[in-house]
Amino acid sequence: MKRNLAAFLENIAESASACLVTMVQGNLMAVTLTHWLIASETGIAAGALASVAMLIFRTAKRWMVAVLLGVTTAVVDFFVHRGELGPVAFEAVITGLFAGVLSYLVGVALRYRRAK
Repeated sequence: MKRNLAAFLENIAESASACLVTMVQGNLMAVTLTHWLIASETGIAAGALASVAMLIFRTAKRWMVAVLLGVTTAVVDFFVHRGELGPVAFEAVITGLFAGVLSYLVGVALRYRRAK
């Protein structure tokens, strides 16, 4: 149970972080309360969906977790707010890719740290 809660919170943080950074196009000085609220909404919804999908598929493989989080983040981001970068779903796809990469890198770093 404790492990599932940690994975759930990690998924939320990674998804919300990816959404926030993508929304302001990397300019963290432009972050507003509205940005935080939208990123939090995206992070909670995507983190919950990814966690449920991980339980359904019974997987803890790092690459699979990253793919699930990336896809759910992209889908949720598309429905939560209209992107302002390029075509309709472009920002959502970039956010999903960023969330997936961030998830994979955090997972690898945590595994490396636990191995020491």
